[in-house]
Amino acid sequence: MTYQIELSNKAAKQLKKLSVDIRDKINEKILELADNPRPNGVVKLENTGNKYRIRVGNYRILYEIQDDVLIVKVVRVGHRKDVYRDE
Repeated sequence: MTYQIELSNKAAKQLKKLSVDIRDKINEKILELADNPRPNGVVKLENTGNKYRIRVGNYRILYEIQDDVLIVKVVRVGHRKDVYRDE
């Protein structure tokens, strides 16, 4: 059962701002989420409904899982000190 990966506009912009080596690591991890949206090390965020986060070094990928339609939507990507802040 493979999930479809979707990137929000915000996540795509955040990815473009990162350096190439970090971007490659994050893209690799995002593609792995298609086969296993809840891998080891994933944390369900409290008080957010269906949002999860996964670590890639000092960076975090925040995403939502929609099991009924097999979609993983990446909401935000960023450094761990900034990614949880509301704008």
